[in-house]
Amino acid sequence: MTTETTEADMQPDAVPKVTDEDPGPSRADRFSALAQQHGALVTLLMAMVVASLSFDTFLTGDNLENMALSSAFLAVVALGMTFVIVTGGIDLSVGSLFALGGVVAAWGSQYGSAVALLLPLAVCGLIGLVNGLLIARSGLAPFIVTLAAMLGARGILLAITDEGSRTYLVDKDSFLATLGQGSLLGIGVPVWITVTLFVLGAVVLRRTRFGQYVYAVGGNEDAAALMGAPVARTKIAVYAVSGLCAGLAGALNAAWLLSGVTILGSGMELEAIAAVVIGGTLLSGGFGFVSGSLVGVLLLKVIQNVINQIGSLDSAYQQVVSGAFLAVVVVAQTWLGRRRRVL
Repeated sequence: MTTETTEADMQPDAVPKVTDEDPGPSRADRFSALAQQHGALVTLLMAMVVASLSFDTFLTGDNLENMALSSAFLAVVALGMTFVIVTGGIDLSVGSLFALGGVVAAWGSQYGSAVALLLPLAVCGLIGLVNGLLIARSGLAPFIVTLAAMLGARGILLAITDEGSRTYLVDKDSFLATLGQGSLLGIGVPVWITVTLFVLGAVVLRRTRFGQYVYAVGGNEDAAALMGAPVARTKIAVYAVSGLCAGLAGALNAAWLLSGVTILGSGMELEAIAAVVIGGTLLSGGFGFVSGSLVGVLLLKVIQNVINQIGSLDSAYQQVVSGAFLAVVVVAQTWLGRRRRVL
């Protein structure tokens, strides 16, 4: 007796059919990615709509101009901080470098606007470079190195100003003053400078090999080294960029105020970190974008402006609201990051 074996009987039942169709990322995965990238922008737009409906003076030209100018200096600092955090680092020295840059610029203005602009860039950029060298070459923790730089820069600032008793002024007719107080098409020059820097920063971070190295170092430092990425040079470069941005922001602020104010910059490092994280950059590194940092700065300024518009709340509530908002964003980022890895 013979049995007939068909081709279908010879196929294993446990082997599924292979198809060329790729289902791609799920809807939940796409939503998590969009929320992580653009959640701050949606929140900013909603906050502006609510503020404009609640306060008649919110959308006035003067109020928007004041918010833009006050955001410009913090935004430049946050730009440099974005590069640092994407590599998985942190820079606590930017607030002191901001104040030091303003004082050095005001002091240098007596020798011309060129000196007033270049000197803070050289001083603050050098401090940032030293931070990067200590972190990258000596293996020291970024928190400790930049904390020491924060204290050292504040000490240099006090030494230059005789313990804060001397204030250097900027000539209101100088080119430096024009950069700080001038306007183009009704918009302050510092705002134009900030926008230009962010466009340049976005191109560098997303379209250049250096930007790829920054992401690679933040994603997995060991894997980046195995792929041939210059890990040490990349770390050194991002801290130097952070110092340059803080010094430039300080110089522009001195040009705006026409003086180098010694008490500025206290806590600015925390504001910059908050803006970068609110904008979607992960504190763990490897993910982020400069446009998100700009949105984070604007969102913080809108919140502060709304509190000022209320009138019955003092400035302490600004820090409370900003801190609570930052905590919510960090928790949301952590949840979204875990969800994306699971999906």
